[in-house]
Amino acid sequence: MRKILIVGGGYAGYYTALKLEKQLRRGEAQVTMVDPLPYMTYQPFLPEVAAGSIEPRHAVVHHRRHLKKTRVITAKVTGVEHAAKVATITPEVGEPWQESYDTIVMTAGAVSRTFPIPGVADEAIGLKTIEEATAIRDRLTRNFDLASNLPAGPERDRLLTVVVVGGGFAGIEVFAELRSFASSLVASYPTLTVDDTHFHLIEAMGRIMPEVSLPTSHWVLKNLAQRQATVHLDTQLQSAVDGKIQLSTGESFESDLIIWTAGVMANPVLRNTDLPTEERGRLRVEPTLRVVDDEGVVADAWGCGDVAATPDLSGGGVGGFAVPNAQHAVRMGKLMAKNLVAELRGEEPREYFHKNLGAVAGLGIGIGVFQKGKLAVKGFPAWVMHRGYHGLAMPMWERKIRVFGVWILNVLLRRDPVGIPARDTPRLAFETFASRPKS
Repeated sequence: MRKILIVGGGYAGYYTALKLEKQLRRGEAQVTMVDPLPYMTYQPFLPEVAAGSIEPRHAVVHHRRHLKKTRVITAKVTGVEHAAKVATITPEVGEPWQESYDTIVMTAGAVSRTFPIPGVADEAIGLKTIEEATAIRDRLTRNFDLASNLPAGPERDRLLTVVVVGGGFAGIEVFAELRSFASSLVASYPTLTVDDTHFHLIEAMGRIMPEVSLPTSHWVLKNLAQRQATVHLDTQLQSAVDGKIQLSTGESFESDLIIWTAGVMANPVLRNTDLPTEERGRLRVEPTLRVVDDEGVVADAWGCGDVAATPDLSGGGVGGFAVPNAQHAVRMGKLMAKNLVAELRGEEPREYFHKNLGAVAGLGIGIGVFQKGKLAVKGFPAWVMHRGYHGLAMPMWERKIRVFGVWILNVLLRRDPVGIPARDTPRLAFETFASRPKS
């Protein structure tokens, strides 16, 4: 049997494996998927996870539960030598080994892209993983508990100040969702008011949310301002050392929660391969999702999703390439499976073509925006559209039911404000009181 190795179990990798299971005939190919995590994360839900509207486990899909015919390896691919058709697999426990393959599919996704700004690496947190979203929720609820015992002053202000860097969709959504969450938390703390909370979003460009029209972005800015959330446009973060925010405008304040959403880059695993990349470090692929170099198609190598520079034949992509989002990655994964099967059976692969369905964002309970061409929907109707679209786009029906179930319960019972900050140090209580041998 032909051995197909899928590197990465995010949207593109997961859907490639899922569809291959349905399309491959018995004995036609053996599929192996490698990812360091045992689940794929539905990243559009991360802002709502951070704001307590979705339970963390409901925003992820377990690989082994749904991939029954795929060999799933929970480990990292730390190198690929395509000339010899071997990949180095490094597990968290145990020795690395060489895995041979006939066809490789690179769907390793992207990671947060940061700049060498003092303090960011030490103080900030990203929003690419379910663990980060959960930690943000726990930190915000913990800070409310701590601040409620303090008198008004710099220490309390620091705990109740949230900073988001990056005004794209991810940044605006988590910023607005946390603003909504904080406003609801205030009701449980008699010593605090909304005026005690401070929200700052820092965007280097002169506008936010480039995926929507300028009038729509202006509406979002106005809505955020009405909710006491400050957006700093044409502003750069210069330092975040010890949580002290220094802006290019000269403004300065302190924060205990700094969230970085200012861009992504292709998974660095590509640096340890002999596969061709372009100037931004992404895998070079043609519209059929086959890897290409200066001489043409690289045999038996494919790639798609955030790790690849996939040409956008619809003409809507930035710089001529499909933008890194779930809308593209899911559809690329499905086409990838069809093209792999077509190649196995001596047929021609199809080119990837997808017209943007529009952009929809949730901005907190009951508020959203939707943009499709010149059509813009704002407020409650757009929020319903956001939840409807993403609820149905969530992979697997058992996950959809869990998500919609929590949303319905939140309408009846309100969202759960509980954070569990002690999960970062789960042995602390035991260690504190555990008896030790006398020296």
